[in-house]
Amino acid sequence: MSKRNSQAAKSAARERIRAQQEAERKREKRKRATIVGVSIVAVLAIAGGVGYAVMQSNAPSKWEEAADAKVVTPANSSGKDGTTVTIGESDTKNTVHLYEDPRCPGCAAMEQSIGSAIDKGMKDGDYKLSFTIGTFLDNNLSGEGSRNALSALGAALDVSPEAFLEYKTALYSSKFHPSESTDDFAKDDYLIKVANSVDTLKGNKKFKSAVEKGTFDPWALKMSDSFQSAKGVESTPTIKVNGKVIETPKTPDDWKAALKKAGVTK
Repeated sequence: MSKRNSQAAKSAARERIRAQQEAERKREKRKRATIVGVSIVAVLAIAGGVGYAVMQSNAPSKWEEAADAKVVTPANSSGKDGTTVTIGESDTKNTVHLYEDPRCPGCAAMEQSIGSAIDKGMKDGDYKLSFTIGTFLDNNLSGEGSRNALSALGAALDVSPEAFLEYKTALYSSKFHPSESTDDFAKDDYLIKVANSVDTLKGNKKFKSAVEKGTFDPWALKMSDSFQSAKGVESTPTIKVNGKVIETPKTPDDWKAALKKAGVTK
């Protein structure tokens, strides 16, 4: 009995050891499989991330897409691609033409000093106001604020000529016009914030949607092309009275004198 029990015990012990060894081998196999699986997933994730990054880097920018997109012209514009923007009495023989860039500090200074006087002369019927707006400062300073602001001006013009004028005044105001070192106009929410300070645009959902969707981005590029091809315009701001470049006046009185010299006012 004793001998038999001893042999059985030894067999049982050997069986337990074998079972334990087999279980350990299975655990090691599962562990290696898990490590390999995780490694493969990591490699695929990295490869996918690199692939996505490459794909994104090769994707066209907002403005590259706009260059190839159909041009939607704002209401209250005319001419090829809607790049003629003229406001005022149609039977007035005189025209004051302003050439500006939204990010231009000199344009902001002109607007703040004589902008209201320029608008008043148009409203009084002394002349029509024409606008050609460029975006060359985006290249000079880097960024896209000029193009984005010009697109937003197109959205304002689509609302009304009055909205365009008032919005342009707000963009150039000391309160909202950014310094050259910043590119706040590149932000849609900033442009909408400026618009909400203007009675003719405050809370206007059509304007807000056009800015956020970039409805007038292609138009902005066409307007910028028109600026580039303008004759006699070397910088901004540039003012032409009946087709002739004049020196930019510094005060409302200087503006009146310039108009009188050009034969526009009595």
